[in-house]
Amino acid sequence: MAMSGGVDSSVSASLLLEQGYEVVGCFMRLGSEDGVEEQETCDPTKIKIGHQGCCSLNDASDARLVCAMLDIPFYVLNFKKDFGRVIDYFVGEYNAGRTPNPCVRCNDWLKFGKLASYARTIDAQYVATGHYARVDRSQGKARLMRGRDLSKDQSYVLFGTPQDQLDHMMLPIGDLEKSEVRAIAQARGLPVFNKPDSQEICFVPDNDYARLVRKRTPEKVTAGNVLDEEGKVIGTHEGHQHFTIGQRRGLGVTKGYPLYVINKNAADNTITVGDKAHLLSTGCVADQTNWLIDHVIGESIRCHAKIRYNSQPVPATLRATGADTLEVVFDEPQSAVTPGQAVVCYDGDQLIAGGWIQQAVK
Repeated sequence: MAMSGGVDSSVSASLLLEQGYEVVGCFMRLGSEDGVEEQETCDPTKIKIGHQGCCSLNDASDARLVCAMLDIPFYVLNFKKDFGRVIDYFVGEYNAGRTPNPCVRCNDWLKFGKLASYARTIDAQYVATGHYARVDRSQGKARLMRGRDLSKDQSYVLFGTPQDQLDHMMLPIGDLEKSEVRAIAQARGLPVFNKPDSQEICFVPDNDYARLVRKRTPEKVTAGNVLDEEGKVIGTHEGHQHFTIGQRRGLGVTKGYPLYVINKNAADNTITVGDKAHLLSTGCVADQTNWLIDHVIGESIRCHAKIRYNSQPVPATLRATGADTLEVVFDEPQSAVTPGQAVVCYDGDQLIAGGWIQQAVK
């Protein structure tokens, strides 16, 4: 059981015990050991993990306490060097002009990568987490489903889980709403019942993504030009890494109507701004795909697609275009389709495929 020190993983462990499973609690140490290193460091093993993350020192203490209360073994796994891969990805994507999603990579590479490997060494049959999603085994083959509490659904960040890992995944709170999880924790005397939810980017505690990128790669964050829709220079910026597609605030230029970032060009270090209509896309292409259903290259599949974690699935058509590529065409144009984010497709509540957006199709 991946113990984060939060209420979700704590209740998950308790429910698994109640169901008769033998549970081993594991906390993944991702940041610094003492938590006092300066954030300016470039060493991924010295990155300071923020208090709002899912892997701080306080979280480790909470996880240890809950495991003691539940009378289950508790292990701390040192994944600090492995976590450096997530940070390198994060910085690299921003420098390439894309907007990354490190939580998906953390799930793929660590929780259902390194942690799954560790589970096999101790003969554990499953890796469980406190995600709000479901694994349905009623039809024989494990299927990844949206959480019952759609307002908390986290299936999007699990899209990269391959079928062989899904077969060994457990998501104990997927059928519950958040309020029910907190009520269970309180009723069972778990001290984390009212602990605030963690935020997404645990290694950027001040939410200043560009600052981290600048500290890691100062030579790549330099001043550039702001362009209008016609390619005319209308201002300057301090580095394209400060911006993402659809951003409206902090552009530093005005034209008498609301402006949004409609394009980024990392090669020439420019951002292009324009009105909201320029954000609309009819579809997107993606690579590094993961399919959880049988499919044929070129076959069109009706689905609902999400283009970011906090968006609603919209009607679309999905098609595999190659062994590791796909395209999605929306029934209605969507705003701010962002390279670097994932497009995730569903058939009803079942997650059927996903990939990393490489390009929006206008």
